[in-house]
Order: sequence, then structure tokens, then C-alpha cells
Amino acid sequence: MGDILTPDQQDDAPATTAKAGSDATAKTVTINRPRQEIYEFWRNFSNLAQVMDNVVAIETLDDRRSHWTVKAPGGSTVEWTSLVTEDRPGELIAWISEEGADVPNSGRIEFRDAPGGRGTWVTATILYDPPAGIIGKVIAKMFQREPHIQARRDLRRLKQLMETGEIATAARTKAQHEEEQN
Repeated sequence: MGDILTPDQQDDAPATTAKAGSDATAKTVTINRPRQEIYEFWRNFSNLAQVMDNVVAIETLDDRRSHWTVKAPGGSTVEWTSLVTEDRPGELIAWISEEGADVPNSGRIEFRDAPGGRGTWVTATILYDPPAGIIGKVIAKMFQREPHIQARRDLRRLKQLMETGEIATAARTKAQHEEEQN
């Protein structure tokens, strides 16, 4: 039996389910762009470093495989090679990490037309095995690197980028500060 996510967990789209007790996160956001356009952006994995705050680098190895380096708590990084297991253009991309991943994971991103011509519902579902088990999860949450928190933030950044062409930030960058001083 799945747990229905509360409205604060799902943004502005329909409820998504996840298996109770699993280390799974499912988040949905409505983006006012055609689903094919969002799919094409996502399918070019090198684009994802723009919207995924914790991604250090994504190296495309071939049509189905990419190597990911991601920030972890304590200034460290974790790495894995991801294999696309299902790819339906404009609808779905599913993946699984290959053997030897620092953080074994799998997931899917789905693209569905939102009712009333309001754009696209984008749902990201990620299952993972946190390093160091429950202790690793608690530490990651303390440092804001826990996937449940990150998925919501990353989807919001995707929405901003796809709808406006930029990602809003709450703080000025060093370059902006220096520009203002001159």
C-alpha cells in the first residue's frame, strides 16, 4: 500500500505514491512548457548540472550510460555510473546505477500533459540506499543533501529555468557583488 504525499511534498500537481518504508522520494511539479521540450532538456544529461544543485559533473559515456559525481555531506563527493533502462521520448526516462555505485540508486522521470493546457506535470521518483544506512540519512538531512529535500529544490530550479530561462537565487553571487562595487 502506498503513502500519498501531502501537498507540501508534491508542489502543485497530483498526488504521487511511494512504497511505505522505502528510501524513495517522488516529487511532482507543473512546468508551463511542452512535455517534449522538457523531455529533450532532461535527456541531455549534461544539462542537469544546471538545475541539480549537488551535481559536480555528469559525463555522458554513450546513449544509455553517464557517470555522475555528486556532492555529499562533509565536503566529500560520491560517484556512480547510471544506465538508462527505459526511454520513451516525451514520456519517461528510467535509470539504475551500475554495480559499484557509492550510492546505489534508481529512478524515473515522467512527463505528462497537465489538464487545461497548463503545461507539463514532471514527476521524479528516486530510490536510493544511503551511505552508512540510517546514520548517513540523518547526517545528509542535517547538511541539506538528503534526496527528499534535494528533489523538491531541483524540480523547482528546473521549472524556473524552463519557464523563464534562468534560475532565481536568493543571494548575490560574488561577481554581482564585485560589479556593484565598481
